[in-house]
Amino acid sequence: MAGGAGEVPDSEKVRIACDFLEHAPPGEFNEVFNSVRMLLNNDNLLKERCAPAIAQYNTKQFVPVKLDGVEKQTLVTPYNDLGNGKFFDDNSKKSFKYDHLRKEASDIQPYQGEAGAIESWRAALQKELDHYIDEHFSKSGVGCVFVRNGNITICIESHLFQPKNFCNGRWRSEYTLPVGDGKVSSLELSGKIKVQVHYYEDGNVQLFSEKEVKSSVNVSSSDVDKSARDILAAVCEEEANYQLSVQENYTCMSENTFKALRRQLPVIRAKMDWHKVQSYRIGQEMKPQ
Repeated sequence: MAGGAGEVPDSEKVRIACDFLEHAPPGEFNEVFNSVRMLLNNDNLLKERCAPAIAQYNTKQFVPVKLDGVEKQTLVTPYNDLGNGKFFDDNSKKSFKYDHLRKEASDIQPYQGEAGAIESWRAALQKELDHYIDEHFSKSGVGCVFVRNGNITICIESHLFQPKNFCNGRWRSEYTLPVGDGKVSSLELSGKIKVQVHYYEDGNVQLFSEKEVKSSVNVSSSDVDKSARDILAAVCEEEANYQLSVQENYTCMSENTFKALRRQLPVIRAKMDWHKVQSYRIGQEMKPQ
């Protein structure tokens, strides 16, 4: 009954709905959105009050987007956000309006960005990043180099969505490099790697792993191409070490930690043949009377 003591206020409904949306597993946003829509049962409230949560989800997830007339995809990230739903792509020199619900780009316009004098650095890094993506993320990887607020940021996104196999996952990594003045021979490359996987066949298991990385890279303004190769070599090394570490940790958990938690035999000290469960007394007792 409207106005009843047990009625949940709209503000609380919106808070809960936004929390669900912001924590949707990769590749499953539409399913979570449809469920939230049914629970909220108010499309106006969903559109007006939950829109910021949807936008935040897309930017944090580095959602890839295809621009008409541009060969390579770009990414929706906090590092190319112009505000009011507009983003830019330094590689194609375009800006665009992004529909966070439909995940479509529109109003594509020329955009020069902030690269300016360091465009040669950005272009060299993008070239090496493209090679790295083709070699290591060939199926679905997207890599972008953005120049914003005096920093160069490298963003990488790759995903594998297999709902038929009850498994979805996404890799995200970002690296920030300060713009040098041509006199600095060593720069600090700082970054973050995130992996999120959801497996939900006969259960519900999620993996979320995150690691911050730092590496010193020697650069030279007189040889931009070599400096770009060295920077991407550092990225490659950090990501290879991280991937190996994750694999070793979960192999150890499977072979040792989880194995120690499992009882080798049931309390009766004998294995149960589940295919013959009907012949056991418990099977008879469980039959409807």
